[in-house]
Amino acid sequence: MSSQPRQAATVILLRGGAETLEVLLVRRTPHARFMAGVWVFPGGAVDEDDAPEGATGPSESPGAGGPMAAAAIEARTLRTAAARELREEAGIALADTSELVEFSRWITPTVVQRRFDTHFFLARLPEGQEPRVDGEECVDLRWFTPQAALAAHRADEIVLVFPTIKQLEQLSSFSSVDELLSDARGRDVEPVQPRVVLEGEVARILLPGDAGY
Repeated sequence: MSSQPRQAATVILLRGGAETLEVLLVRRTPHARFMAGVWVFPGGAVDEDDAPEGATGPSESPGAGGPMAAAAIEARTLRTAAARELREEAGIALADTSELVEFSRWITPTVVQRRFDTHFFLARLPEGQEPRVDGEECVDLRWFTPQAALAAHRADEIVLVFPTIKQLEQLSSFSSVDELLSDARGRDVEPVQPRVVLEGEVARILLPGDAGY
């Protein structure tokens, strides 16, 4: 029986404006129990404290005069978690979580024991801020174009995991931050849950739309 995926949120931090597109990747400490030494977008699991006050039961949405819908609670919680993780892992503080633009949603395959339901958000680098790592959970950072990050992975210069690779491949089709955000604001985000298929001793990852999925 597969485990229930834990809610998680990740921020793809962007810089470049109308001219270029670069994304921030941070390197997890080699001593981590999970994804040690891997380069990732800042993010992590949702904490209880990320939920709006009173969200454990019927609550009042400020000024709404009625109970806050479960979907609204989840959306606020995910955005709060994304902003918190960005602050903790990269030292970047967002003034308003409404600046976050949802880009994609990935759910860990059922065959994996430690599973996450991860929402990926886009955000511009706030003016006047520069990222920094804490030296404990994350030990390094670099700005990459999506193409350069993928090339560095192919050259064994950095280690990336499958969801990060697929996000970078999608991002590679955009030439600027402005173009990316304009497209992302108009899209409907559907969850992607890969399937792992064993073919003899080889494991193959299938995505929705692939033959055999």
